[in-house]
Amino acid sequence: MKTKPNVLVLAIDTLRADHLGCYGYPHETSPRIDAMADQGVLAEDLYCAVLPTYPSFTTFYTGQHPITHGIVAHGGKAQLAKEAPFVTQAFLEAGYTTCAVDNLNRARQWFARGYEHYIDPSLRRTLLLGVTCEELNHRAVQWLRAHADEPFFMFIHYWDPHWPYAPPPRHRNRFYNGGQPTDPNNRALEDWWKTPLGAMARDTWLRTSDGLVTDPAYVSAMYDQEIRHVDDGIGEMLQTLDELGLSDNTLTVLFGDHGESLTEHRILFDHRGLYDCTLHVPLIMRWPGHLPAGRRVSPMFQHHDIAPTLLEATGIRPPAAMEGQSFWRVLTGDETAGGRDRLVSAECTRQAKWSLRTRDYKFILSRELDIYGNPPRELYDLRSDPDETRNLAEERPDLAGAMETELEAWIAERLRAQGKREDPVRETGVSLGWEVFA
Repeated sequence: MKTKPNVLVLAIDTLRADHLGCYGYPHETSPRIDAMADQGVLAEDLYCAVLPTYPSFTTFYTGQHPITHGIVAHGGKAQLAKEAPFVTQAFLEAGYTTCAVDNLNRARQWFARGYEHYIDPSLRRTLLLGVTCEELNHRAVQWLRAHADEPFFMFIHYWDPHWPYAPPPRHRNRFYNGGQPTDPNNRALEDWWKTPLGAMARDTWLRTSDGLVTDPAYVSAMYDQEIRHVDDGIGEMLQTLDELGLSDNTLTVLFGDHGESLTEHRILFDHRGLYDCTLHVPLIMRWPGHLPAGRRVSPMFQHHDIAPTLLEATGIRPPAAMEGQSFWRVLTGDETAGGRDRLVSAECTRQAKWSLRTRDYKFILSRELDIYGNPPRELYDLRSDPDETRNLAEERPDLAGAMETELEAWIAERLRAQGKREDPVRETGVSLGWEVFA
């Protein structure tokens, strides 16, 4: 008889927290995810340690900050060390049957580590993108039915909110304010058309029967429609757990790898920039009888904290090389204190930047010229300006300087402890990577 709890990880690519109902969004984009939050615990403040997809998921799997595992970009020559810890390997060695329904292994081989079963429905496609929640669930449900009597760790990677936004017909026309999506006099997207991504969108998925879409609000509504689409897929998987009698013995985890900038800071429909629209992502955990229903926790966490949390929840000792902090006892309510008072994040794909965040302020430091024209040093008061619209770096040079000094000292100390000299963001530089659709 099975005694170990199962773990089901539902990872949703490009999902920003503030576009879900359970995080306060006014539109009905996520009824099933919201219901999952009502049945479990919602972490209000999970932030990426690195952008975008490959570095972020590497951070989740290893339980290490990107300055340690070294994967800070989609491009570059860095490879994950063979000795790096991997959460799936820990579950496999603990007697779990491990399965991924995913396609990241097509891009980086280390994403298959520790998986006995790796199912990639996208192999029938040319590109990584385009695989839908229906296709993923079709394979995942089959696997669950075949392995329901085994303790399992299962990871499903959903892509639907990632561009190109292509919501199914049943969700089209939701969430738009009823303006004129193809108004030829609307020039708000003209600068975007000049970028490789914008040019691709202009020639393909932003063409309607009425012409070229010109209204950014219409495109943002398409993003919300895709969230509603993946919400359907989440509902199907949760229903499958119920049908198989697995819900009560399964720790179900939902999180985003990064968010999406829709128009903020002149970044249109792309996951770049160390602003909260891209760094702040959802995290929900449900396990009836073990986690209190409807609980919300407010400490700050990052992706490398998730793996040790899952291991503690299931009674597995985390590998010593994992540096994330388990917050399991915060989720259960056994502890009220926890989390991090300082968060350091990086990006190095289309921008090369570091950020330091406290509860009250965020400081962003650029290593190279910002292709979007943003300044090299940015400081935001997160309490009075949560949308990060007013750069205080010149108004508050004392605070900006102190945070820059703290950030540089943190980077230098971490590099020194590992016997490294070069800042990986500076070393890798901007790797545009427009050909990598992730």
